[in-house]
Amino acid sequence: MTIANLPAIRACRPVWNKGRVVGQKRPLMPKHVWAIRVRLEIAENHRELALFNLAIDSKLRGCDLVKLKVADVFVSG
Repeated sequence: MTIANLPAIRACRPVWNKGRVVGQKRPLMPKHVWAIRVRLEIAENHRELALFNLAIDSKLRGCDLVKLKVADVFVSG
C-alpha cells in the first residue's frame, strides 16, 4: 500500500515579522535618555517618569520592573 504525497500546508496570511528587526536592540544613548525624561516632565506624567528613571538607574528589564511592589522600593520605618 502506497501513501500519496500530500501537499505542504501553508498559511494564507503573511509572516508577522517580515521586514522587521528582530533580536536584541541597541542601547539608548544618553541624549535619547534625557530627551525621554524631558518629554515626560513636560507632559507631567509622573508615574511614567518614575518608572523610566528606576529602569534606567537600576538597569532592570521591563518584565522585572512591572513585578516590583512598593515594599520592594520604599523602606518604611
